[in-house]
Amino acid sequence: QWRILYTSTDGRTGSGPLVTSGAVFVPPGPAPAGGWPVMAWAHGTTGIADACAPSRNARSERDARYLDAWLRQGFAVVATDYQGLGTGGPHLYLHARAEAYAVLDSVRAALGGMKDLSNRVILLGQSQGGGAAFATAGYAPAYAPELKVLGTVATGTPDPAARSPSPFKPDQVNPTLAYLMYAGHTVRVLDPALPASAMFSARALPVYEQAAALCIGPLEDAVKAAGLSNANTLLPAGIGKATQVLGPSLQYPTLKLAQPLFMGTGGADMDVSTAQQLALGKQACAAGTPVQQHVYPGLSHSETVNASLRDSVPFVRQLLAGQPVPSPCACGPRQG
Repeated sequence: QWRILYTSTDGRTGSGPLVTSGAVFVPPGPAPAGGWPVMAWAHGTTGIADACAPSRNARSERDARYLDAWLRQGFAVVATDYQGLGTGGPHLYLHARAEAYAVLDSVRAALGGMKDLSNRVILLGQSQGGGAAFATAGYAPAYAPELKVLGTVATGTPDPAARSPSPFKPDQVNPTLAYLMYAGHTVRVLDPALPASAMFSARALPVYEQAAALCIGPLEDAVKAAGLSNANTLLPAGIGKATQVLGPSLQYPTLKLAQPLFMGTGGADMDVSTAQQLALGKQACAAGTPVQQHVYPGLSHSETVNASLRDSVPFVRQLLAGQPVPSPCACGPRQG
């Protein structure tokens, strides 16, 4: 494994160079003829502080199991930290173009600077990274046409346009408010005139301030320790304005992806609601994307990651073999 620094394009403005960090992992032993195909890994939420960059830390037990599984399948893993996470910031949390450029340029850098890698690329992501992988698939044809992207595997994928209700009751302590606090910091970058006090209650503001430095686990603990719920944290008028500011940067460039899409969805996902993920899969299907959507009954956001391997590995094997991938869009999602 190697930690890498590479040149990318500022996704916020769409132009201008910047430095991004990441990591590359390769399987043990000699490379196959033609080199290892590449899994371009887009990670889930870790935080917005540089200290939270995955390449600076041990991978979580869940992610280590998941990436090890793909290494055992004979893939190299190229794993960006995203723009501004681990290098000069800010990290624009959930910014679709910034994440996509970081993913695509990490693969370009690895292919150009390392031996034994093959220009056969699968986009792979979870949660924040599921959205990043979806966005990357949309940006790839225009931004990095030389990359041979074969398809996308995404779990826990958010729908930026979703208006589905929160799975948490209004007065229920909601640790996923940590995500909104990270997003609130991105709002402040995009529109400094909108104060945090317009989005979050006085009770929640101290935790919001901590979000600038805390990684996701400690921040969720801080949310729980403060007893924060949707009702006592979110100020509807300010959140509405924040959504208007943030909304355009979250949108996927297209729902019609050029290559097949695998979506793994937990039937008990409380982080990105099951209904939201199913709606995204349906919309992508209607737009013309070949979609396989697998639902794992009773599994959470995190549990779905490794459970989905039983279906995503055959999906990827078909892509590598150049075989047509069945897309049961007309029949709806499958139960995994």
